[in-house]
Amino acid sequence: MKAGARKAGCAWMNASALFLSLLGGIGLGTASCTLWAAEPSLPAGLGAPTDDVTEPALPAGLGGKAEQISGEAASSGLPFRLRGFWDVRGGGRLSDDPHQRDLSIAETRLQLELEKYLAGVSLKLTGDFLYDDLADNQRVDLETGEGVFDLREASLVFSPSADIDVKLGRQTLTWGTGDLVFINDLFPKDWVSFFIGRDVEYLKAPSDAFKLSAFTAAVNLDLVYTPRFDSDRFIDGRRLSFFDAGRGRLVGREAVVQTERPTDEFQDDEWAARLYRNVDAYEVALYGYHGFWKSPAGVEPSSGRATFPPLSVLGASLRGPVGAGIGNVELGYYDSRDDRAGDDPAVRNSELRLLLGYEQEIARNLTLGLQYYLERLRGYEAYRRALPSGVPARDENRHVLTQRLTWLTLSQNLEWSLFVFYSPSDRDAYLRPRVGYKVDDHLSVEVGGNLFLGEKEETFFGQFQDNNNLYLAMRYGF
Repeated sequence: MKAGARKAGCAWMNASALFLSLLGGIGLGTASCTLWAAEPSLPAGLGAPTDDVTEPALPAGLGGKAEQISGEAASSGLPFRLRGFWDVRGGGRLSDDPHQRDLSIAETRLQLELEKYLAGVSLKLTGDFLYDDLADNQRVDLETGEGVFDLREASLVFSPSADIDVKLGRQTLTWGTGDLVFINDLFPKDWVSFFIGRDVEYLKAPSDAFKLSAFTAAVNLDLVYTPRFDSDRFIDGRRLSFFDAGRGRLVGREAVVQTERPTDEFQDDEWAARLYRNVDAYEVALYGYHGFWKSPAGVEPSSGRATFPPLSVLGASLRGPVGAGIGNVELGYYDSRDDRAGDDPAVRNSELRLLLGYEQEIARNLTLGLQYYLERLRGYEAYRRALPSGVPARDENRHVLTQRLTWLTLSQNLEWSLFVFYSPSDRDAYLRPRVGYKVDDHLSVEVGGNLFLGEKEETFFGQFQDNNNLYLAMRYGF
């Protein structure tokens, strides 16, 4: 890891000064102390926290929730429920990166959420008004979430019968059993937000979709249809440097990834389904997906542009009590439909993925979560034979171990958290330390970091070493 002590200290002081100036309402300014291009190999899984994965006790749109919304609206004097938050974040890199700016994040956002229940339909609108001092421009792009406004949700929910719920419009979707590790959750993620220090809720990007949920005594069904492919908000070099396999080196803002994205409505569409039920204290689920790789996983030879090849996934999961804690197992088979033989170097091979997890409170207010993740490349011999000369080869098996340690103190108002990814096969690691303090019912502050280690710059976490950063944040909710 590069030292860059003087530069790192300068960047961090700039980030701190920027953060304090934001708290004082002075405004944003730029401090001046002054991934593989064809296929940013985003973690084949990195899932939403388990809190996000848990399904609500009552499906959206049922009467109980409607009464709550109506009551909140009446108490506020508004004809709808209004809530939101104001969030301010500033952070800097800890080492020199010739491909990026010294600051890693410098932004403020106001989120407003409006919800109204009317004639059996729940309508919800959530949007972020954002000023990002590191953005190249402020033009609104709802696909990437960039610009002065990011539409997080615009949906309506209704129940045509007692055992069916329908949700239509822009929404955030999630399922699966992993903690920051995804296998069967093929809904879009925002990896840039995840690595630069935005709140973890921004790891999940919104989908423009139709969701139907059906509940029966035998089994429950979730069916999601997305008329036009929604990709990840992936690492493309503009905010984070990465290893470009084609150039054989680290790149950043000078080599932004250009893509050919499937964009035809009702042709370049996606289907996702989940069948699940409880068996005693255990939840069993089957999953299916038909669409495209969510992040670039191929290259168009004639243009050199990154592509999103067709992908189908079949999977299953089991989650429930194990001893004094909660255990889970999840697996998925990734069928790369354009390269089933594994001999096309321009398309990512099919893969088998496996996750084992366990979580337990090991002491009062101290929780430990452990996971093992396997990513096995199919058609490995064909892949090696077709690999162009000079391009680093992937391992047939990529192993990743994770640990989440959470400690609550000061009447559970102060949270100490450390999440660690470690790959013994790649010999690299990623650490997410965080300390958050809840000042009162509205105000909270936090400090955290994104720290990468690795012996080789071509491994997944190793390629991000120049992106090591620390950040400060404040949020006021209402």
